[in-house]
Amino acid sequence: MISHLTSIRELAFIVGDAFIKAERTAVLSGGGAAEVYAPSVYQSQDLDFILSFGGGAAHVIEQLGFSYKSGMYRHPDTIFTLEFPPGPLAIGEDYGIKPVRLTDEQSGQQLDIISPTDCVRDRLAWYLFGNRADFSALSQAVAIAKNLGGQIDYDKIRSWGKDERVEERLAHFLVRVGQAI
Repeated sequence: MISHLTSIRELAFIVGDAFIKAERTAVLSGGGAAEVYAPSVYQSQDLDFILSFGGGAAHVIEQLGFSYKSGMYRHPDTIFTLEFPPGPLAIGEDYGIKPVRLTDEQSGQQLDIISPTDCVRDRLAWYLFGNRADFSALSQAVAIAKNLGGQIDYDKIRSWGKDERVEERLAHFLVRVGQAI
């Protein structure tokens, strides 16, 4: 099932499907979500799943061959790792994140993941909220937004930027994707 040929996107669906079958909600976020939505734009080496239940993830992913080592879960047949950052699922001060469920057309496996708009906001958070602007995160957000086209809710991003009081920095993103400030 998991081999050295398994892509990070395939791994995301394998792991996500295992959680869904176990009737647990584990939402892919971070660079792994960016990788799923725009694989040619961002290359991640790990998958970050936010759990919406207590009790940890070990019993689900150990069945897939993962074991816990050095702060993350590793599998002997892949370089990609799994991490489970503490929840709740949030972007900045927005805790109302609603995941979407994707189905892989080839495998039929399912994955709970942040929405395309929230994926862009997640990448933007690294640019907007740090002491030093992370311009690679800005570039990722721009590339993902361009790749996903009409799936991005720019009004939601503008409103979020206003609520977070980061409109000035957010304007850099909006200009780069051809949106009104």
